[in-house]
Amino acid sequence: MYLTRFRVNTARPDARRLLSSPQVMHAAVMSSFPEALPTSGQAPRVLWRLDRNASAEVLLYLVSPGRPDLTHLVEQAGWPAAAASGTPGWQTYAYTPFLERLEKGTVWSFRLTANPVHHARTRDGEPTKRTAHLTPRHQLNWLLSRQDAAGFRVLAKPEDRRRTEHGDEHQLAVRDQRSLDFGKRGAPGRVTLTAVTYDGRLEVTDPEALRRILTCGLGKAKAYGCGLMTLAPVR
Repeated sequence: MYLTRFRVNTARPDARRLLSSPQVMHAAVMSSFPEALPTSGQAPRVLWRLDRNASAEVLLYLVSPGRPDLTHLVEQAGWPAAAASGTPGWQTYAYTPFLERLEKGTVWSFRLTANPVHHARTRDGEPTKRTAHLTPRHQLNWLLSRQDAAGFRVLAKPEDRRRTEHGDEHQLAVRDQRSLDFGKRGAPGRVTLTAVTYDGRLEVTDPEALRRILTCGLGKAKAYGCGLMTLAPVR
């Protein structure tokens, strides 16, 4: 497994085109691999996420079974001249050693972009329909309800920092929410989904289950930039 980071040059027209459509970005990401890779089931798959830290700092993260070649992204949405002079256009790290070192009881900061949905029925007698959670409270509960099966526990806040009437007793926050609406290549109609970015701290409860989440993703819409969780040391 590999973890890759690529900084997007937001001043370039092709970069703006990529950032405006998860479908176009998905195609660009998958073009980074010369061979077809698994995209379903419990096998590791290509996951990607855009971190919009500032208007001029957008980072693309990839987790993948194979090592990617992002030359085309550097040419379209990076700094080709810098890459030609020897400055790497992206950074790829071996991810498997880190995954194998995960231990029960260790604490990490995490970031996850996900598509929090539930199935609801708008009228009696009609089939249920997949519907996005739109309020922070329901979005937080969506993640908390999955933590046990996913092999982690979101840490609680110290008692003197809790405001339970607001549902913020956990070290967990919704950092960003985006409503995405785009066309799907080769198919009629449009795709609409809600992407939410979570920041928080967790404790590992089941290393093997958490490894599956880190390599297979969490939730729906993985092809469109959702599902990728990354860990970082707690500062």
